Amino acid sequence: MAEAERIIGTPDTPDDDGEQTATAGAPAGSGATGPSGEPGASGVGGQDGPARRAGRGRRIAVLFAVAAFAYALDLISKLLVVSRLEGHAPIQVVGDLLELHAIRNPGAAFGFGAAFTVIFTLIAAAVIVVIIRLARKLYSFPWAVALGLLLGGALGNLTDRIFRAPGVFEGEVVDFIAPKGFAVFNLADSAIVCGGILIVLLSFRGLDPDGTVHKD
Repeated sequence: MAEAERIIGTPDTPDDDGEQTATAGAPAGSGATGPSGEPGASGVGGQDGPARRAGRGRRIAVLFAVAAFAYALDLISKLLVVSRLEGHAPIQVVGDLLELHAIRNPGAAFGFGAAFTVIFTLIAAAVIVVIIRLARKLYSFPWAVALGLLLGGALGNLTDRIFRAPGVFEGEVVDFIAPKGFAVFNLADSAIVCGGILIVLLSFRGLDPDGTVHKD
């Protein structure tokens, strides 16, 4: 966790979009201009100025809004599946290419690792804690969306682990999206995968969570 925070770091001069170009050899407090274009806008002694705090606050709001949206969709979909689909025949959505088929999954995403339910529960909890801790140093809108998807998906499946049978931290996740020839999954799994893909794309682009853009 400490290593993840070290990697994210704290940006010096984010622009209006929360992104900045990395400047080699520019020490902190050496007269860098903040978002308002005035020297010292980044604060004294590493403290954020008003503009930086406002920019960070917007990114944090985006992160939690995306997380809440993803979590709500996952929770509502699972409630509907349990009440109307579980115990019934699968529903064909696109012929036999895509079905809605309710199952209980004790493993990780897409049914992997059924023998390690408690371990996956602890991993999901750790991911949530790391994302919340890193949110305080978040200055990038795309990263806020990506981390929000990860947070919402992790919360969705963790809710099942805690509150569903057979018991706390061993609960089975409700899966219901069943493409032909592929594992059955749910909307939380989809959010986690989409967030992971977005993080990979942002990394290739050179954009860090703190808004720094590394140009090779």
